[in-house]
Amino acid sequence: MPRIVRGGQVTDGQQRLFIGGSWVEPDHGFYEVIDPATEGVVGLAPEASRDQVHAAAAAAREAFEAWSRTPAEERAAVLDRAADIIQRHFVPYAELAQAESGATTGTARGMQVGVGVARFRRYAKVEPVEQPLPPQINEAGPFGRAAVMGALAVRQPVGVVTCITSYNNPWANPAGKIAPALAMGNTVVVKPAPQDPFSVYRMAEALEAAGAPPGVVNVVTGSRPEVGEAAVDCADVDMVSFTGSTAVGQRIAEACGRGMKRQLMELGGKGAAVVFDDADLESAVSGIGTTFSFYSGQICTAPTRVLVQRGVHDRLVTQLAAYAGHLKVGDPREQGTVVGPVISSAHRDRIESYIELGRKEGARVVTGGERPTLERGFYVAPTLLADCTPDMRVVREEIFGPVVVVLPFEDEEEAVALANDSDYGLIDYVWSGDVARAFRVARRLRAGGVGVNTVGRNMEAPFGGFKKSGVGRDVGSYALHAYSEVQAIVWPG
Repeated sequence: MPRIVRGGQVTDGQQRLFIGGSWVEPDHGFYEVIDPATEGVVGLAPEASRDQVHAAAAAAREAFEAWSRTPAEERAAVLDRAADIIQRHFVPYAELAQAESGATTGTARGMQVGVGVARFRRYAKVEPVEQPLPPQINEAGPFGRAAVMGALAVRQPVGVVTCITSYNNPWANPAGKIAPALAMGNTVVVKPAPQDPFSVYRMAEALEAAGAPPGVVNVVTGSRPEVGEAAVDCADVDMVSFTGSTAVGQRIAEACGRGMKRQLMELGGKGAAVVFDDADLESAVSGIGTTFSFYSGQICTAPTRVLVQRGVHDRLVTQLAAYAGHLKVGDPREQGTVVGPVISSAHRDRIESYIELGRKEGARVVTGGERPTLERGFYVAPTLLADCTPDMRVVREEIFGPVVVVLPFEDEEEAVALANDSDYGLIDYVWSGDVARAFRVARRLRAGGVGVNTVGRNMEAPFGGFKKSGVGRDVGSYALHAYSEVQAIVWPG
């Protein structure tokens, strides 16, 4: 069993909890973290008790007063030094992320650890937290004579933030929560996904070495629901930032409602890709094809509902099937592999059950649909389902794997109606040679973001969903807003 830490906190592959600046033995022992590609054991992750989660929140509460009063420049310096430390361990950290998540080498290095470093760097930039407001005349009333009043809007930290992260990116997702939260003066309790928790512990080590005081960052893990529940319910927690399924998000929202806790949630997605008959089909196929290839389709921003104008429907289906058919599926460590494994055997079974459901519902399997013949690992072949209708479950429900469904449409009105006919609204896409039409359609889509002739993202643009895809916005300056409250200070002018 490999050692997973070089700092002395782990022996024989056993990780410890990180609470109040100390590495702590778990109350409930350990559970195995499995490599999705080899089915071997990566290491043993700690099973925290409810009391230990509460102890982590108490440590964060105790550290909050001093950390929130620490000058923003000093907090930023900690983040910058942590980025330096992560960068120095870039390759081994990427190898660890690959082992626990099943990502390909390029994804583990670029989109996981690389983006994690970039997010620490981004939030090491100090931004103004005070905004002077124009003076206004206060009307005479119960507060005395009319007077000119000055005002200042000040961003204050929320307090203790529980960060519950998803398994599909063990570096970028946690970094996107931890870095802006700390930059704004909050303290955090991080509960990583049970499938790939070790990368988050490495992040905590880097922050500790960079000078984050004890209690500012705490990490607790567990394979049982009670760990996450305790991290949400705890009275010391002021805010919950969650990335994951809509079903779990709904339960967290109920708990936050009882405690009047601030929420930031990025939930499920079933993105529509609207392709008009004047679109650059090569660009559209390449963009939609990333659904199959990037992290085996385990991304909530994927354009998994492809809506195609009838004039180009058959051509696009043929080209997309050809694209998917040429993707190399296999060991993510091998050169040339594009599609690695999904996160677990249970998730593979879930995806395969949806493919079978699609067949029963009348969808046509154009490509894929069968399990790849590999010796070990949790693999799903890129699968394209055509002849779909809006009422099918494979069209309406998030599958979260390398499966894309295709539906035809006649005109712009039908395209918009089909795209908006979803419980989700995270990211949609429009391809058209008529840019004016593309932007017109984009403004009519009920989604938190829309890509026009691209699947690329601007890392300063707000990110979040409509409907059951989430609550709130983060990324760029919007993340600083998400992890802060606005306080108004008013005085006589």
